Amino acid sequence: MHKTLGVAGWSGSGKTTLIERLLPQLTARGLRVSVIKHCHHEPELDKPGKDSHRFRHAGASEVMVIGPGGWGVMASCAVEPGIEEQLSHLTEVDLVLLEGQKRLALPKLEVYRPSLGKPPREAQTRSQT
Repeated sequence: MHKTLGVAGWSGSGKTTLIERLLPQLTARGLRVSVIKHCHHEPELDKPGKDSHRFRHAGASEVMVIGPGGWGVMASCAVEPGIEEQLSHLTEVDLVLLEGQKRLALPKLEVYRPSLGKPPREAQTRSQT
């Protein structure tokens, strides 16, 4: 299994910004890092009207978009894949950062912003047990 580190926190706490700032630091040290971003809505990787969007909504199980700058796959699923399946789609890297997926039993950092007016998630988790 890939080495993983979760980055959890409330929406607007700065998870994406933290990862965005960590990536250059980690890659400058020679690490190859991938990121898995969890969202609470159906992800849209392209715009309505684009070919890949049209193919998926016409019934394709998966649509791969390739070009000189990279590639990506958008797949339809009835059930959100577990972490093992998510990681199986990545090439071997030194570290995988997970944004969100706070309930996974994996090491994670919590980004906390008091101005959001919400308690730290870790404190909330402890009070529920």
